[in-house]
Amino acid sequence: MPSVPPWILGLFLYFPEDKSEYIPAAISFGIFFVFAVLTMMWIIRINRKQEKEAKLFEQQLQAEEEQKRL
Repeated sequence: MPSVPPWILGLFLYFPEDKSEYIPAAISFGIFFVFAVLTMMWIIRINRKQEKEAKLFEQQLQAEEEQKRL
């Protein structure tokens, strides 16, 4: 496997001398992280609701099936 020349990696890596340039990146990362967590919590809440609805629907189908057998 060929190795990657160092100058190619230099195109993607940037370490600023002034560390205050990290502040906007940290803020935007924090905002996106919070939104990602909130989105995941929202998806889990919807999933639980759908799971309850599916169990209720399954019970209804089983009850109908039992009535047909009798």
